[in-house]
Amino acid sequence: MRILEKASAFAGNTFAYWVLLFAGLALLVPGGFTWIGPHISLLLGIIMFGMGMTLSLDDFKEVFSHPKKVFIGVFAQYLIMPLLAYLLAVALKLPDEIAVGVILVGSCPGGTSSNVMTFLAKGNTALSVAVTSVSTLLAPLLTPAITLLLASQWLPVSASSMFISVVKIVLIPIILGLVAKALFRKQVEKSVKALPLVSVIGIVAIVAAVVSGSKEKILESGLLILAVVILHNALGYMLGFFASKLLKMDYHDSKAISIEVGMQNSGLATALATAHFSPLAAVPGAIFSVWHNVSGSLLANYWGKKARKEKNEPVSNPEAPSI
Repeated sequence: MRILEKASAFAGNTFAYWVLLFAGLALLVPGGFTWIGPHISLLLGIIMFGMGMTLSLDDFKEVFSHPKKVFIGVFAQYLIMPLLAYLLAVALKLPDEIAVGVILVGSCPGGTSSNVMTFLAKGNTALSVAVTSVSTLLAPLLTPAITLLLASQWLPVSASSMFISVVKIVLIPIILGLVAKALFRKQVEKSVKALPLVSVIGIVAIVAAVVSGSKEKILESGLLILAVVILHNALGYMLGFFASKLLKMDYHDSKAISIEVGMQNSGLATALATAHFSPLAAVPGAIFSVWHNVSGSLLANYWGKKARKEKNEPVSNPEAPSI
């Protein structure tokens, strides 16, 4: 188990590199990864099941202790990123499928890796975990509704079908994870440190599947999608930070909200795009999965170093919470 925990910690710390490596391999040898495509929803369900096993009542204490902060985080998450996606799609006159894919990314809840990045950035990790948890639980209602509102001018959107998909992919696995933790607490507590490895394998496999299945489209439109993803992500960080400062939140909290808003559950966007739209619509989610882990690591590293300098702390590599 100790070896597995070390492997899990290593995989979590080098997450972005593995995503980049296998995305590249999927472009070079697409036939080696296309078989994963039909299993994208299952892989994401496994990741969400793991998230359910890591949740506890303590994660929701922040909701009751500081409801205003959590509300601001969730509201910013579901307002800033969808509107940014819509404005980018209109301003850049994106092709229909790419526009819908970008809006899907914006309409999804925060990514679980945002909690790790907030921890490394010396932000309010408890707030980050609470916002991720609440936004994820609201996803079955808000993600389909926002997608219907903003994306239906490009492609037909079935909010009811998408609602069922999000319930199957997100809500049911999280509930099963909570049940597993309640019934098998000792076993779950022993295995929870291995969950980052499961998450990394799952996300890497999802990205590789999408890239391999959309090789031609990526080569054709990849630079455009990458530019949109970088803009979407960077503006999300910036507007999340300034919105929280405008609402009188302190620096510690503002870092958490910034990262929470900028980092999305792009795996969910990829799964929904694959199931309800087209392989090309899934590409923004796959590229976002790569990019936001790179940018999130850079931002967290900057803020973390800045915080240590201000406190004259030595540079260290403390154990981060599971992704």
